[in-house]
Amino acid sequence: MRETAIAALHSRLASFLASRNPAPLVLRGETVPQRLPPGGLVVIRDGETVEETAILSPLAWAIEHRAEVEVTAGGATPAARTALLDALLVDIAAAITADRTLGGGAEWAQPGAPDFEDVEFEGAAAARAASVPVALFFTVAGSPLA
Repeated sequence: MRETAIAALHSRLASFLASRNPAPLVLRGETVPQRLPPGGLVVIRDGETVEETAILSPLAWAIEHRAEVEVTAGGATPAARTALLDALLVDIAAAITADRTLGGGAEWAQPGAPDFEDVEFEGAAAARAASVPVALFFTVAGSPLA
């Protein structure tokens, strides 16, 4: 279920953000490319399980898994970078909150508050980045490894 939930998050963000012009590059678990695309870069990281709660009779586990969505935006000026990053963050929140089950991949998805930083790409202007935790809730039968 963990893989299903993370794959559903990736699919949801990729399809929702594809309508932007220019569209950001949406990746999962990959290294950051050398060149930042004009529409920005979104990388979904698998993250970690933060809570496992046993449910008895029949045995099941309520899981809270926290994936990370890294968003990077470039631009000629700090204002342009900030504007693109903010627009991407708003669209990511909208994509998740429009369908909290991510098309059935999770029982509930909840984006958290972003952490911001300025980053540099070799031979390019600085970029603005944010890391957004996304809590994915789901239930598995028998074992937290299921």
